Amino acid sequence: MSTCFTFRTACADDSDAVRSLLDASYPTLFRPWYNEDALAATLPLMTKANPRLLASDSYFVAETAEQDIVGCGGWSHERPGSGALEDGLGHVRHFATHPDWIRKGIGRALLAHSIETARAEGITRLECNSSLAAEEFYRALGFETIGPVDVDMGRGVRFPGIIMQMTL
Repeated sequence: MSTCFTFRTACADDSDAVRSLLDASYPTLFRPWYNEDALAATLPLMTKANPRLLASDSYFVAETAEQDIVGCGGWSHERPGSGALEDGLGHVRHFATHPDWIRKGIGRALLAHSIETARAEGITRLECNSSLAAEEFYRALGFETIGPVDVDMGRGVRFPGIIMQMTL
């Protein structure tokens, strides 16, 4: 397996590949942090590719030379769940790296690219509803932990996470 990857802006045609990536990533990487009941309730909701993100021009994929998608992530102006807007505030969205590709710089590079594009759009702060599993990752890249949050996933399902922020 090559360790080379490139980035590009995601599109609607990436939906199945992003879903496959989320299906591979989240159950494996979240298992040490969440119990089986929590995963059973939330993973079917979390592993869906979000069509609005795929069409946003601020969501990106990392792919190998063979065009396998091994990472994804981006940002939005809209607050997840409510769609609320706040001047200068962006929201980190739906990051994942395939378990076979972690620790190869994919997540770090995707986040750096997201920060760069957010700055170019006038974003001065990024907020992230991090999973418990990703808090260390975001903190190592400059995010501050604000506090715990239970993310409303709909259908009465709540997912424990951490609100984090970064000033750009």
